[in-house]
Amino acid sequence: MPGHYSGSFAPFIVGDPTEHKQMSTTWHILGAGSLGTLWATRLARAGVPVRLILRDEARLASYQAGEGLTLVEQGVSHTYPVIGETPDSPGPIHRLLVACKAYDAQSAVAQLQHRLVPDAELILLQNGLGSQDAVAAQLPQARCIFASSTEGAFRDGDWRVVFAGHGYTWLGDGAHPTPPLLLEDLQVAGIPHEWSTDILTRLWRKLALNCAINPLTVLYQCRNGGLQAHQCEVATLCAELAELLECCGQPAAAQHLHSEVDRVIQATAANYSSMYQDVANARRTEISYLLGYACLAAARHQLVLPHLQQVQARLVELLRARGLPSD
Repeated sequence: MPGHYSGSFAPFIVGDPTEHKQMSTTWHILGAGSLGTLWATRLARAGVPVRLILRDEARLASYQAGEGLTLVEQGVSHTYPVIGETPDSPGPIHRLLVACKAYDAQSAVAQLQHRLVPDAELILLQNGLGSQDAVAAQLPQARCIFASSTEGAFRDGDWRVVFAGHGYTWLGDGAHPTPPLLLEDLQVAGIPHEWSTDILTRLWRKLALNCAINPLTVLYQCRNGGLQAHQCEVATLCAELAELLECCGQPAAAQHLHSEVDRVIQATAANYSSMYQDVANARRTEISYLLGYACLAAARHQLVLPHLQQVQARLVELLRARGLPSD
């Protein structure tokens, strides 16, 4: 989803790979989806040591039968021979990008727990809210960095990722506001980023944007632009979500929410939302970490948000009718 960027940032220049390789900690990437492979290929291109953790031996064999990971950028393909492994492979993990779905994050990280060094760094790149706190709670010794990205990518084949939309990644750690050294690797890899001291505000804002757009695109079976025919419903949802954000101590995330939702709908009018794509491909959605999280937060604050709850009920009904998980 495209974001709004302001302020001045230093240019992201890919440095001398050989010089960087000698001093860099190895990155382990958990989750070979579009964002995981997008990060892996760009880090590898910059000479940063990367390893891709695959689900099991069968998936590893499939990966090793090819030449590596392919990044397609502006129509040009480059393949990078990133080393693959499984959760059971030997060797410690110092730096881990968790790029799997929110509902898989806890169990996927648990499989690697025995390999994490006590002060391991994890970047949690999940949609919605809830999974990040759950992972952090199961790893009290590690440093868990929350991330929110507006970069666009999709896979057009096994082990291939197409860089579709240049965006930005915000990273932050509420417990430790000092920026970590791993940001140097992102700089050298040309991954546009910013260290955020208010990462929760960004995550709540993105949660609200997703709750206002994604479920309705599934219910009305439309591209994002199709929601322009349902402006009244979008406005009502935004008002309730803004009320929720205020109640949860996130007034900054509530500011001008409706106008930003409208802007995103227009800017991404031709796109299908991620939740729409999940349902269309008969995949499990991240409803629990989006609408589910919002509705639970409302209940915790004894806040009655009838339209939000109604949208969740309609979506759950639709998912069940299609034989998809509704959690």
